[in-house]
Amino acid sequence: MAGIGAVVGLAAYGIAKLLDEWGISETPAQLFERMEEKVLQMGYYSEAVMELDALMELDAFVSGEDLNQKFAVLEVEDELQALKAEFKKKSEFVTPKPSIPNIEAEKISLTTQLPETWRCVRTLKGHLAAVNAIAISPDGTTLISGSDDRQVNLWNLKTGKWLYTFSGQAEAVLSVAISPDGQQIASGSVDCKISSWQMDTRKFHRTFFYLSSAYSHNGFVNSVAYSPDGAIIASGSADKTIRIWGRYTGTVKRTLNGHSDAVLSVTISPNGKILASGSADKTIRVWDLKTLQQRYIFTEHLGAVNTVVISLNSQTLISGSTDATIKLWNLQTGKLLSTLTGHSTAVLSVAISPDGKTLASASRDSMIKLWNLHTGELLQSLSGCSPVAFSPDGKTLVSGGNRGRIKIWSQMQSFDKFTLDSVLSGEWWEVLGVNQSDRPKDVKLAYLRLARLYHPDINSSTIAKASMQAVNQAYKQFQEQLNAYKCQ
Repeated sequence: MAGIGAVVGLAAYGIAKLLDEWGISETPAQLFERMEEKVLQMGYYSEAVMELDALMELDAFVSGEDLNQKFAVLEVEDELQALKAEFKKKSEFVTPKPSIPNIEAEKISLTTQLPETWRCVRTLKGHLAAVNAIAISPDGTTLISGSDDRQVNLWNLKTGKWLYTFSGQAEAVLSVAISPDGQQIASGSVDCKISSWQMDTRKFHRTFFYLSSAYSHNGFVNSVAYSPDGAIIASGSADKTIRIWGRYTGTVKRTLNGHSDAVLSVTISPNGKILASGSADKTIRVWDLKTLQQRYIFTEHLGAVNTVVISLNSQTLISGSTDATIKLWNLQTGKLLSTLTGHSTAVLSVAISPDGKTLASASRDSMIKLWNLHTGELLQSLSGCSPVAFSPDGKTLVSGGNRGRIKIWSQMQSFDKFTLDSVLSGEWWEVLGVNQSDRPKDVKLAYLRLARLYHPDINSSTIAKASMQAVNQAYKQFQEQLNAYKCQ
């Protein structure tokens, strides 16, 4: 792997020179990220690199311990230094950065305040396939999740204990929702049906049938949402329609037409006045929930709109798209406010914290990003999957994980003293964002993703350096465990 890294380094340098000669503006940082992404993809197809020696070399390469030696052997020391110098020069020109205090390798002690960070504190295992949807009860005590395994699971959010499984869907569950009073749950499925259960008795309530049909929609039910008063349920389907249902009667009140492709997401504003829908037709439609007439059609996304959510003050609509962007819209004027860029693949899920300050987004490359919703600043990147949801108190973030797992993230407040021991807490899999039983290949890829985020050549902040040391230490613990297992 170290050899591959050296070759990539040579290739990156050579290509950077060509790009410069051709007049194409691409920074060494962007080039490095693209080349490293290729290395990540190669990892999926090469089991050989999973041997312990290869893992040890990878750690040394990414941590920079023997970087100079390896490149010296290949006689590209001058080229590497030139590339680093060019990158440093351009970075300083664009955004001058303050000096960073020295950080010891064994223990980190910072005197400056660190911002709030998120850490995976628990992984829930119960589903047998990918988790497609999650919802948290209004009181913040329970969580429901829908999966490709056709089940809807009920969990205690505080303890992570599995409580119950709601069965009945014939196919994969694509969407779930909990009523505002916390008494009912609804799910949408590949079987084209919307099903509901009573939360207290855990008994099946009903299937929502469209007129005389045996189904709720003529296509997959991709999204379901309750109105704030709990009186109606909105559903979006692959049949290109949105349907409004009476929660208590189970009958259709209205079918909304307009989208030219599958409706992937629906949401109702907290004030109960607006319904918004995102579609594979690359548009967002905003509907007046009282008159059921269209107010706006947003067409600025260049890809399918996978997810939409409305802020708690009902003033802002946020959308995530296959075009890898997140857009913020003013619902009063219909104007685009800003576009957040940072994901490299399709944005599949977004969620707003209860205080309206933080936005969480999850993309197809198994990365979660946290943003300052007012400034658009990227606050933190986590290793996790879609979907994402905040607890009512905003202190817990729930996300999908690998192979049917669900991750519970806890918010850690700012503090003055920060040590490596407090980050690791003896559990390497939490630092790397994986499960203890994950395959070495998955652990390696998680390590590489984090190394790309925090490596000092890319991110020189104090927090990044501290995080890089924590990641390296966690990966070292994994290697020691793997080595001990092989020696048995």
